[in-house]
Amino acid sequence: MTDVLTTACAPHLEWLNQALDDFGASAERSVSWGRALADLLLGGGRLLVAGNGGSAAQAQHLSSEIVGRYCQDRPPFSAVSLAAEPAALTAIVNDYGSDQMFARQVQAHGRPGDLLVLMSTSGRSSNLVAAAVRARECGLRTWAMTGPLPNPLGEQAQECLSVNAPRTATVQELHLVALHMVCEAMDARLLEVAGPASAPSYSRGKP
Repeated sequence: MTDVLTTACAPHLEWLNQALDDFGASAERSVSWGRALADLLLGGGRLLVAGNGGSAAQAQHLSSEIVGRYCQDRPPFSAVSLAAEPAALTAIVNDYGSDQMFARQVQAHGRPGDLLVLMSTSGRSSNLVAAAVRARECGLRTWAMTGPLPNPLGEQAQECLSVNAPRTATVQELHLVALHMVCEAMDARLLEVAGPASAPSYSRGKP
């Protein structure tokens, strides 16, 4: 086991440690996003989120934290993972092509002032870039979580949280860290707005 750790896994840990060392600016952006997201949801806005492959799973992770909860017991908020509707996805791809699989859903579900979060390790997925363009046309705000800049998705989004790491796995791992920091900051903002007297109970961790 030690030999395997040395030859195969040690470089993975080194890349992860390096990415964490460089994560400062992204950590600050995560906190800013969490606070802004709380304000948007409290105002009746909706979160739309999308990604491909592993990023699709992380997008669904984020939407589940918003509709369910992260740590703080609170009312549910509206969040839609655009990769979670196989019937809609396959119908759109069949009729309009894969580049429109998210853009058409953005147009259908999004309203001016809503937020679209797009996750891509490369920042070059054409269906996500098309979704960002459509979101801008429909009056949505767009945030992107990507790998190293520059990339087309980062250029289309109003704000971009980029992870400067060479490996897809490392970028995804840091995206998960950022996602959880967004949720932490969102909970803190909700508690701040509700006030200690009226805020619901807060517990570290889930049952």
